[in-house]
This record gives sequence, structure tokens and C-alpha cells, in this order.
Amino acid sequence: MESDYFRKKKRVVVKIGSSSLNHEATGNLNFGKLEKLVRELCDIRNQGIDVCLVSSGAIAVGRKAIGLTEPPEGISTKQACASVGQARLMMTYQKMFSEYHQTAGQVLMTKGTMLNNVSRKNAQNTFEELFHLGVIPIVNENDTVSTYEMQFGDNDTLSAIVASLIGADLLILLSDIDGLFTDDPHKNPEAELVKVVDELDGDVLAMAKSSTGSDVGTGGMETKITAAKIATLSGADMIIANGADVGILHRIFEGNFVGTLFKEHWNEDFYIADFIEKSIN
Repeated sequence: MESDYFRKKKRVVVKIGSSSLNHEATGNLNFGKLEKLVRELCDIRNQGIDVCLVSSGAIAVGRKAIGLTEPPEGISTKQACASVGQARLMMTYQKMFSEYHQTAGQVLMTKGTMLNNVSRKNAQNTFEELFHLGVIPIVNENDTVSTYEMQFGDNDTLSAIVASLIGADLLILLSDIDGLFTDDPHKNPEAELVKVVDELDGDVLAMAKSSTGSDVGTGGMETKITAAKIATLSGADMIIANGADVGILHRIFEGNFVGTLFKEHWNEDFYIADFIEKSIN
């Protein structure tokens, strides 16, 4: 693969989970890591590439702000935490992005956004205008108002749906492992990293199931394969890489990184709203 392959991309979606944003011991935001992530994204934007961030963490941030000692269980408590946490998270992001002369905007979505033709088109128009204005959209599920049937379930899936909606040509999932392995690397030391997936066939799906326990976030490897299906059929390459060091983002664009690349397989008959309705519970 050419060393400048990823530099030729025009629009990228980066997803990071709450387990990558918070200190493991306390659950508080890791400001050092957050600041480095913002710097990396701004540098990508400075190369003339449209950047969109899909970020988890609102409920965790809200829980800490409210003073809850245990993770919230009731849906109304989770929504209250999301209400407080989303505002705090965006305030932090906007302050950090402004330090690198970039503007961030918030986009909150539910499944209803994608299933309703008018809402989906409105969301698409909003994204396009944000990119036109040079703004970096920060996307999360609208946990404050979403009910079970309106939830995407995990931000791996959400980020792929966003990539499809906005016509991105690259999706990067920052995870807590290096990529897709032939088996769970935490249990099998002989498990090997799969560097490139040309096609999502039965062998890849079997590897995803055997590697499900390797991700401590809300979405396991199976959700990442679902994301890969959405992204690749929509015409985007997808990468799973380890977000322990968010500096991996610039290494990706240099073509020198450890991770799994899923090659795009654009299908003109793939319709994202139909896929959501039929496949995502």
C-alpha cells in the first residue's frame, strides 16, 4: 500500500470510547489524553481533510459531576447523567479545540434521526454545512431523550452510520486492542493480528465471535464487524487501532501503524436506513 494512501482521504470519522477517555482508577476524564486527541484531530483537519469525532463519555462525566458513586442503572438516572455530562464534555472539547484555532460543533442522534427521511436529510445537510464552514462535528447518541427502541446500542455502530450518512471515505475505531485477531489475544498468546481484511466472509465473522471478549467497552468485536459492514458497503475503509496512544492517528496517515484495515466494498444497493431497521435491535 502506498505510504500516502490515507493522506488522500477527503473525510474521516474517528470514534473513541469512554474507556479510552477516562482514568481507569477514578473514572475521571484523562485531560492529557483528551488534549492529545484534539491536537491530532486538528492536525488532520489542517491537512485539508474533513474530520468528524464520535465520542462516548457523557454518562460517565455526568455521573462524576452529580456525585454518584456507582454506575447508574435506571434509565432516567442515566439520562440525567447524560444531560449533565454531555454539556460538560462539549465544554471541555470546545475549549481544547479553540486552543488549536478550530471550532467544534455538537450533533446528537438517535435511530429515529436515521429512520425518518426528513430528519435524516436534515442531519446530512447540517453535517455538510458544518464541514463547509470548517467546523469539526462531535457526535454522540442523544442519551438524554432516547429510549431503548431508539438507541443505536454502541458508538461503534453509530460511528459507521455517521460515516455512511456523510459520505466519509475512512472510519477509524480507536479501541483497547490492536485490531481483529484470529482468537482472543487475552486468552490465547498465539492469536495473530489480522492486518488487512479484503472481504467480510465467514472466516472473518468467526474470528469476530472468538474475539468478542477482547474489548472492555460497550461494544465487543462483533459490533466492530457490524460497523465494518456498514462502512465498507458505504464506500469507506475502516481501521481498528489501539487508542491507548491516540498518537496512532498521525501514524495511520503516515501509513505506519499497527491495526486492522477493512477495505471498502461500495455497494450502490446498500441503503443505511433499511439496514438499521432490519438489523439493529
